[in-house]
Amino acid sequence: MQLHTHTWGEGDRVALLIHGIMADHRTWRRVGPALADRGYRVIAVDLRGHGASHRGEYSPAIFADDVVESLPAGAELAIGHSLGGLTLSLAADRLKPKRAVFSDPAWHLAAPELGFSPEMFAQFKAAPKEQIQAMNPRWDEADVDIELETLAVWDEATALSLGPLTGTDLLPAAPTVPSLVQLADPSFLISQERAAVLKQRGFEVRSVAGAGHTIHRDDFDGFMASLEGWL
Repeated sequence: MQLHTHTWGEGDRVALLIHGIMADHRTWRRVGPALADRGYRVIAVDLRGHGASHRGEYSPAIFADDVVESLPAGAELAIGHSLGGLTLSLAADRLKPKRAVFSDPAWHLAAPELGFSPEMFAQFKAAPKEQIQAMNPRWDEADVDIELETLAVWDEATALSLGPLTGTDLLPAAPTVPSLVQLADPSFLISQERAAVLKQRGFEVRSVAGAGHTIHRDDFDGFMASLEGWL
C-alpha cells in the first residue's frame, strides 16, 4: 500500500518518521520541523488504518511492507515510535537507513493477565479530552487536540490485530544498522532486563528521565537531547 506522507524541509539528508498506534504523522509536529532545521528533508508516514492512509488487513509485517513500499531506502536517519518502532525493526533490512532510533518500541506486549489488552486499546478510540489530559499531564494542549483528531480517523481494528503477539518476545536478535533504543522512564514495554539484553545484542540504550511512553510529546527537549550523536 502506498501510504500518505507528510514532508518538512528540503535538506540534502533524509529522515524518516514512523508513528505509533492510534497516531499519525501529526504526532511529530515538533520533531519534524526540528529535524528540518538541522538540514533534513523529513518524511513522516501515516501507517495503514491511521490518518489519511487507506484501511485493509493489519499486522506488523504488513505495516513494514507498506513502509518499504512508501519510503525511500538509504535515508540518513529513521525513527520509529512504539508500533512504529516494531514496524521499523521489521523493515530496516530493506529500508537500509544509516542510523535507526527505536523510541520506546513495542517489542514486548504483555499477556492480557499482565495488563495488555488489544480490546482496551480499541476502546480508547472514544476517549474524551479529559481522559487524554489526565493520562498525559505534560502534553501541550495542541498535542491533546491532535490526539482527539487522530483518534477520530483511526481504525481500531489495528489494535485488535496485535492480539496474536501478546506475551511473545519481539526483541530483534541484532541491529540491522547502527541503532539507538530510546526508553521512557519507566518503560512499560521494555523492562530493565530486556534493556540489558538489547545492550548485549549491540543496541545502544538510553532512557529519558521521567518521560512517559510518547517521549517526543511528553518531554520534547529530553527527546531531542537523547538523540545527541545520532542526528
